[in-house]
Amino acid sequence: MKKTVNIFGGGTFSYVRNHLALATPAFGKAARELTDYALEKWGDKMDVHLFLTKMALNSSNIITNEDVEKVVDRLIEDLQTKVIIFNVGLCDFKGQVDGLIGWKYGTRLKTSEGNKLMSLTPSEKILNKIRKARKDIFLVAFKTTCGASEKDQYLAGLDLLKKNSCNLVLANDVLTKLNMIITPEEATYHKTTDRQEALKQLIDMTYHRSHLTFTKSTVVEGHPIKWESGLVFESLRTVVEFCISQNAYKPFNGATVGHFACKIGEKEFLTSIRKSNFNDLKQNGLVKIVTDKDDTVIAYGAKPSVGGQSQRIIFSEHQDYDCIVHFHCPIKPESLVPIVSQREYECGSHQCGQNTSNGLKRFGNLSAVMLDNHGPNIVFHHSINPAEVIRFITDNFELSQKTGGLVE
Repeated sequence: MKKTVNIFGGGTFSYVRNHLALATPAFGKAARELTDYALEKWGDKMDVHLFLTKMALNSSNIITNEDVEKVVDRLIEDLQTKVIIFNVGLCDFKGQVDGLIGWKYGTRLKTSEGNKLMSLTPSEKILNKIRKARKDIFLVAFKTTCGASEKDQYLAGLDLLKKNSCNLVLANDVLTKLNMIITPEEATYHKTTDRQEALKQLIDMTYHRSHLTFTKSTVVEGHPIKWESGLVFESLRTVVEFCISQNAYKPFNGATVGHFACKIGEKEFLTSIRKSNFNDLKQNGLVKIVTDKDDTVIAYGAKPSVGGQSQRIIFSEHQDYDCIVHFHCPIKPESLVPIVSQREYECGSHQCGQNTSNGLKRFGNLSAVMLDNHGPNIVFHHSINPAEVIRFITDNFELSQKTGGLVE
């Protein structure tokens, strides 16, 4: 059986009483266009399914958030589900009048009774259950703003992405008409007021990124390695502390992106901890990982940064190096560091690691590559004078800035 791409569209209703409901107006135009683009892109490689609500398709039996959730639950259970593009307009609130829970067959309100007050209660979330249950599902979500600044639009979309472990988010503003595609690396692509172009590029990025492979981390009992430990190479510690002092790691929702690591044995690494704030390294420390198979690692006490696979491939193919530093800052225009595309790769995938390794170029006693619209990877042996690495970083990268957009 073929894997499936599943696209949701249309808006939902939330019943308040008989003959009265809240609604999120959405009529499925974008979902239909996404389906057309998906059929063109995948052809006969995968089956493409469109799920429209009754607001978008009269014959549909998907009316409420609960109806959408039933379909989502079914897709989660179906092992053929590979991609979910969640463009449905869910009703964000449930309404109550006179304290009675909203119900399709609740007592009908009478206009003769005059004004009524309705209390609104946030609806239960559906999006966040998808990747909690199935990390192998590629999840695309949408965030709508109205009259937001470009920065606020970006932050709203990024917040949605991070909280729901989405693989891509298309943020659009209904007033300014600006669209942008946001990635887990906190980058933005295809900022445009051309809605059709944004949807086409969203499908193209989904096509490329949904087939990537990742390393599974199994966390076992253990304790972080203290940042001051003798196991941490002094040169790596000096370089990372310099990057921290220059605000290279900018937290969002309490965590920073990027990664760094050192190889301390044939199959042993110390690496940064996933979803932690690197500015608190002295408190958090590093996590020790031991490679198990090509696509699995054992981690002691915490999840390693998603860049662990890039680290493994780089150290394997460039055995004269045992330290790596990565941050999400732009490259200076005059830099000679090679730039390779990151658009097709999610950070942490095997393909991203190979792309990084292939792009490295030697500069003195270190090597580096810039992942376009993402950030550099800088690798070196621990015997290097850290001043050489620091000088290279300051000459080539803008540590005070951040690719994608500032999150402070």
